Amino acid sequence: MERRVLVAIFLSFLVLYVYQALFVKPVPRPVGVPVSAPATAPNAAPTGARDEAPGVTSGTPKRETAEGKQTLPAAATVVGETSERDIRVETRDVIAVFTNRGARLKSWRLKHYLDQLQQPQELVATELSATQPLPFSLRAPDEAVTTMLNNGLYAVKGAPAGDRSQSTATQLVFEYSNNAGLHAIKEFGLDPASYVVTFRADVKLSDRALSPTIEWGPAVGDLGESSRYLKKAEGLLSADAKVQRLASKDIAKQSTYEGTFDYAGVDDNYFMTTVLFPGSIKVSYRPVTIPPPSGSKDPARDLVAFAIEPQAPAGAVPSPPTLKFFAGPKDFDVLAAIDRDFVRAIDFGMFAVLVVPLLNSLKWINRFVGNYGWSIILLTIIINALMFPLRHKSVVSMRKMQQIQPEVKSIQDRYAKLKATDPAKQKMNQELMALYRERGVNPASGCVPMLLTMPVLFAFYSLLTTAIELRGAPFFGWIHDLSLHDPLYITPVAMGLSQLWQQRITPATGADPTQQKMMMAMPVVFTFMFLWAPSGIAIYWLMSNLWGIGQQYLTNYLIGPPTIRTVRPPAERRIKRVGESKTEAAARES
Repeated sequence: MERRVLVAIFLSFLVLYVYQALFVKPVPRPVGVPVSAPATAPNAAPTGARDEAPGVTSGTPKRETAEGKQTLPAAATVVGETSERDIRVETRDVIAVFTNRGARLKSWRLKHYLDQLQQPQELVATELSATQPLPFSLRAPDEAVTTMLNNGLYAVKGAPAGDRSQSTATQLVFEYSNNAGLHAIKEFGLDPASYVVTFRADVKLSDRALSPTIEWGPAVGDLGESSRYLKKAEGLLSADAKVQRLASKDIAKQSTYEGTFDYAGVDDNYFMTTVLFPGSIKVSYRPVTIPPPSGSKDPARDLVAFAIEPQAPAGAVPSPPTLKFFAGPKDFDVLAAIDRDFVRAIDFGMFAVLVVPLLNSLKWINRFVGNYGWSIILLTIIINALMFPLRHKSVVSMRKMQQIQPEVKSIQDRYAKLKATDPAKQKMNQELMALYRERGVNPASGCVPMLLTMPVLFAFYSLLTTAIELRGAPFFGWIHDLSLHDPLYITPVAMGLSQLWQQRITPATGADPTQQKMMMAMPVVFTFMFLWAPSGIAIYWLMSNLWGIGQQYLTNYLIGPPTIRTVRPPAERRIKRVGESKTEAAARES
């Protein structure tokens, strides 16, 4: 039974691996439709509705006006500035850079999370600023108005003047108007101790209120190691505390969603950008793929852009809503501080009810240890210690099954020539059950305790692949990041060798030769599967194997060597039993 459980675990991981390798496909790269950029107003740079840069493909083609090419009327700035400048705002958690051109967010860096260059993690695709809309760009039904909104040089309140100013204020107000009748006010409020920014846009054209679409553009897309174990950027929707995740194939089928959402945006394995509790909105998604530089072996970078359009109730006068945006880490405590249901944005899988206490336990241990690698080892030991009685019971049952295996095989051999449909074949099962009762063996007791441990196994696996606490967390020596694979492949190879050792000392229960070969091949397969897995997972599995080996030797010492029962001699089996027919006696003797 133990071998069957291991086969089940092996097949489960094999299915997960094959599914991720074959069916989790990259975002498709539809070819964008080239458009002609409209002329710009005075002092305006190229608009957000620009031609695609070479090598960048977008799921939604750029829009053209009804005339195909449109020349904007000359519009002189009434309220605004004469030169472009950046406004840098720094809080406890983020470093934000706004530009007065279009009053948009130019950079959003997380101070407590570093990228591969050991710089604050950037959540704005700054390299696409020339071809894709920056966060908080506005899109109106009229292309000319869109151009003026995103390219006008806004006057800034709440920041000192200068070409590149820095402000400690958390409230910024941008204002722009021209003699064409366009007037726009964009207000930003940064939470001084969070990753939340509030936004309000009041746009009027000749005293007519507009309700433009708010574009974030390409969102998140961590530049860390590309691995099939890490989730790529995808759409994220939550309504009535039910989370919907939109992979590339889902966006290809439907790119626009309308309703009342708890939050909506984009996330990847460790970060996300969402609008919080927006009420009734229409949110649209489109994939953006960035091919690697020519000659590079790096994979393409797949992002997802999103935009939201507030929806006013039927018959109501549109009024500019105040929206909250979250752009930060998928940290359980950070999200829980905003709203308890917000933690559902972290994809802990089907065993989330176990992952959360495991995560809290890991973080609690790390408060004392100060190293997540050692914390994983200690938590692994604690979990295996708690499961010791179940595994001990399983091994004892396996030993009993091993002791009676010759008798079991003898009974099976006597009925081997009978077909499965032969009524006499049922006598084999009756004899086996009688033997189990006589020896006090329960065939299921060997695998049931192991099956009870499998949810914890999968929950710990899910934890180690999603917990942002492990991102960038060093262990010791050559392992500098527990969320990345072991660069020297030492831990996965050691894990495979320990699994092979454990396999050899596990009591045999008479498995057929094919199954035995499969069991011996499992360590090799697992080793190759774990070569590119996060090193934290390999460390956990290695420690579990070492614990299992030690427990096996301890159990063998406690219960002593196996006592193999001999099979009764043939002469004894020829004695006809009371009430036994000749056919049954022949079947028993055969």
